[in-house]
This record gives sequence, structure tokens and C-alpha cells, in this order.
Amino acid sequence: MNESFPRQVAGHVPVLRLGDVLLVTLQGDLYDSAAQQLQQDLSETIARSRVTGVVIDISGVEVVDSFLGRVLAEIAAQAELLAARTVVAGMRPAVAITLVELGLTLPGLRTALTTEDALELLDRPIVTPRSGGRRQESP
Repeated sequence: MNESFPRQVAGHVPVLRLGDVLLVTLQGDLYDSAAQQLQQDLSETIARSRVTGVVIDISGVEVVDSFLGRVLAEIAAQAELLAARTVVAGMRPAVAITLVELGLTLPGLRTALTTEDALELLDRPIVTPRSGGRRQESP
């Protein structure tokens, strides 16, 4: 199946395919229904296109509430089940502070300061406690 990228997912969220990585750029506030639709659409796109990584750039997002934080963590969990890793890039300091104040740890979600850092992070092998510090090839 030959899919054309970039395309619109969840109505207004652009998704660009860069090799084996999907780049999702969130701009402005994302309403709950749009966040849920993004989650569903990304899972379907990951499975259909067989990408190995997802970068979600949230540099254009002013506020990440507990709902959006949970959706980001669920996207990462679903992507992992579909053999893709997720990195959130561009988190503003105020957003990080808010997430900590809300007590959100976002398990399974990797973060990077920039989109370039996120893409580089996806190229690295995973080091896990189970590997005894040895590097494992990424899924």
C-alpha cells in the first residue's frame, strides 16, 4: 500500500513520514475529542505504514493538562505494542513543571528537547535494566 505523506490526522494535526518515523506536530491547544482521534489515527497509521518511531513535537502547545498527558502516554504504549518507539519533543519548561505538579510521570514516554534530538534518540539502541546495561537493538 502506497500512502502519501504528509497527511492530516485527527482533522488538523499534520503527520509527516520521514523514512521509518512519523513526525506529528501539535500546534495550539488540542481538544479532548481531537486528542482521542489523534490517538486512534496514529495507531492505525503505525500499523498500516510499519514505521518504527513516532516523534510528537509539542513545542506549539501552551498547556498540557492531565488528559493530554494521559493520551500522550497511551499513544506511546500503543506504539510500543505495534513495535514503534515514541519520543515527545519540544516540551516547554512551564509544561514540564505543570506535569510534575499534576503528578504525571508519563511511563514509557521518552522526551527530547528538540525534534532533531528526538530523531537522533530513535536511531540509538535501547539500554534496559534487563539487558544488564548491554545495548539492545531497537524494535
